[in-house]
Amino acid sequence: MWCKQLFKTVSRIIVPAVISFCFFGTAAAFALDGNDILRQVDKNMQPQSYEMYRKLINIEPDGSKKEFVLYTVKKGQDKMVALFLSPASEKGRSTLRLGDNMWLYIPNVGRPLRITSLQSVVGGIFNNSDILRLDYSVEYNAEQITDQGDTYLLDLKAKSPSVAYDHLKMKVDKKTFLPTTIECYAISGMLIKTLHYTKIKDFGQGLIRPSMLETDSPLHKGYRSVMLFAKVKKKELPDEVFTLNYLSKVDELR
Repeated sequence: MWCKQLFKTVSRIIVPAVISFCFFGTAAAFALDGNDILRQVDKNMQPQSYEMYRKLINIEPDGSKKEFVLYTVKKGQDKMVALFLSPASEKGRSTLRLGDNMWLYIPNVGRPLRITSLQSVVGGIFNNSDILRLDYSVEYNAEQITDQGDTYLLDLKAKSPSVAYDHLKMKVDKKTFLPTTIECYAISGMLIKTLHYTKIKDFGQGLIRPSMLETDSPLHKGYRSVMLFAKVKKKELPDEVFTLNYLSKVDELR
């Protein structure tokens, strides 16, 4: 008899406590999930230090195309260099990004030139911040998360006015924690462009991520730009690589 009474007493104490923990614990975890998810997206999209090859294709409304091939290296969250391999008119040019600062090196033209995030060294819809992209968690805070069934919708706000887009709406696949669609907005609320990540590929070394990024813009109707990723792999890189003096020697890394 005393066992039944003890069981009832313990149940009255423990069950509400467990329910309360589950409810409030889940709510607290959910409130923190936005930036946790964003950091996981960054981790899944690229190693901390790596190299890759990319083809950028600008497509005109009439179907004509202009293509660029870039060799790119990145270290940490905010250091990146890209070298143009083709076309011949661009070969040897390289770009460097350190945090919010960007430079363009042109062979035989003296000192590297300062460039901005909203300019584009390739024309088309991709701007320099798209081509030399930092980790999302470096530039944005997750202000809201919405559960949409198979995806999370993250509302991201730029951490500083120097970031190319004031806010983003990022859809993240729940199973893979990879981005699928990103809408990029100006501070006015105007939609600037939409990025579409597709064609998941196993690049080896545990890296499984999209191999294609396509963008369109209501500001450039009929125009499209595509970025294809290849040979993404880990590579240890000295800090020397991410300096203005090294821009003329990036090809030596290949």
